[in-house]
Amino acid sequence: MVVVVTGASGQLGQSLQFIAPNYPQIKFHFYNSSELNITDLENCKTIFSEIKPDFCINAAAYTAVDKAESEPEKAYAINVTGAENLAKVCKENNTVLLHISTDFVFDGNASKPYTEDDTPNPTGVYGQTKLDGEKAIQEIWEKHFIIRTSWVYSQFGNNFMKTMLRLGAERDSLSVVNDQIGTPTNAVDLAEVLVRIITFCHAELVLASQSHLPFSIFHLSSKIFNFSNEGQCSWYEFAKKIFEINKIEIDLQPIPTSSYPTPAKRPSYSVLDKSKIKEVFGSEISEEISDWEERLKEI
Repeated sequence: MVVVVTGASGQLGQSLQFIAPNYPQIKFHFYNSSELNITDLENCKTIFSEIKPDFCINAAAYTAVDKAESEPEKAYAINVTGAENLAKVCKENNTVLLHISTDFVFDGNASKPYTEDDTPNPTGVYGQTKLDGEKAIQEIWEKHFIIRTSWVYSQFGNNFMKTMLRLGAERDSLSVVNDQIGTPTNAVDLAEVLVRIITFCHAELVLASQSHLPFSIFHLSSKIFNFSNEGQCSWYEFAKKIFEINKIEIDLQPIPTSSYPTPAKRPSYSVLDKSKIKEVFGSEISEEISDWEERLKEI
């Protein structure tokens, strides 16, 4: 089984590299943006014609939420055109595409966890381009899975946890927003879920080919799935737990979003409902959907 991973230098890409040795049955090919530029269709075609992957995990994305407001063309090129290009080459090569999306496709006005059927309403360039990327994939290639996730952190790349640890070492006091609610997601758990989905699909595809029956999962009306760890918190509570686990003493103060204005508006509530992914993939992924606090302690 051959799997191409884009965005290999990002935290999800590095998390996938971290767990890859646990899956010797899979031949991973990891590419950073200089090796596989998803905005360049010909570059994508060349790589795919050489590798002929069974699956592609698109971990490449423009994720600078605030910067996207001043760089909309760049965000569009990566998040929309890049997604389009991958969908096209995946279709040409009969490759199953797993694409990572975000809670930012929602406006944050909900009061209960978002399901995959809730109507997206992004409030900024980043969320809009991620939503447009989802739509492009859905229109081009049926063999896809879109995984929406939230508040991703890990020991790799740049993320909130590592920023808090750095600031905790530099400062005596810190103020963090306490009125934006979501769920932190350990990137290694997200990586595990993606590989479990691939393993599940591969087994189902083999079974379908032997029985000459259609592969049922691609006949779902929507192949969008939510994944995060369990529970919810504010950014302030997330920071507090990071400092507590690492025994860092700091004067941490909660502040409202209005006291920390940013170019892009953040969803005030973006907890994701994970019922669908549990129902479809069952025990294959259930152990990865564990409490966010416990997963934070693991790191």
